[in-house]
Amino acid sequence: MSSKLSPLARRRGKKYAERVALRTKNRYEIAEATQLLPKLSTTSFDATAEVHIRINADTTQADQLVRTTVALPHGTGRTVRVAAFVPDDRIAEAKKAGADLAGKEDLISDIVKGVINFDIAVAAPEVMKELGKIAKILGQKGLMPNPKSGTVTTNIAKTIAELKKGRIECKMDKQGIIHATFGKLSFGADKLKENLEALLHAVKEAQPSGIKGEYIASVTVAPTMGPGLKLSL
Repeated sequence: MSSKLSPLARRRGKKYAERVALRTKNRYEIAEATQLLPKLSTTSFDATAEVHIRINADTTQADQLVRTTVALPHGTGRTVRVAAFVPDDRIAEAKKAGADLAGKEDLISDIVKGVINFDIAVAAPEVMKELGKIAKILGQKGLMPNPKSGTVTTNIAKTIAELKKGRIECKMDKQGIIHATFGKLSFGADKLKENLEALLHAVKEAQPSGIKGEYIASVTVAPTMGPGLKLSL
């Protein structure tokens, strides 16, 4: 790739233009990309490493939708607040596993009032019917427990522990793109590489039966603020 600065890079400012100039190739191997990624950030804070995966899918077809979960080996680098909707006799179990909030009636009551102090919710199957009154509220915020994302589970303790350690969901949007994070730039190249490889493996394993031929069209990694790098597939 030419080191000449593009008009777009110039418009985004001097820092961005300088980072773009560090890209010397059109495509990078994973190891090369994770080495270069921290240098592309234009922020002074510890930025997040992002990946954007374009899938060759017809998003109007149910058998071509991609959705999976992956436990990142080194976590995401962020603290996740987990709420567990469980029967009263399982509250202690949920809290011991790391849930920040656990219960049923009290949690539901708070949510109805607009009090939502968590980032992700899990639920035992037997309490799902009682979540009907808050399904719309949680659904609009992307917080409703769902069997497809593994957040409706009989093994509450294991699920909570995985979420706290860095299990994330990878879900394709209406444009056929999966947007996900795979750590903080401060992790260093090796940990970012292992996290990214685990994520890409999970996405590949989740290829729907309805998608024939080429499955992944492109993969781009980028810091929270800064230019991206296209990966060799």
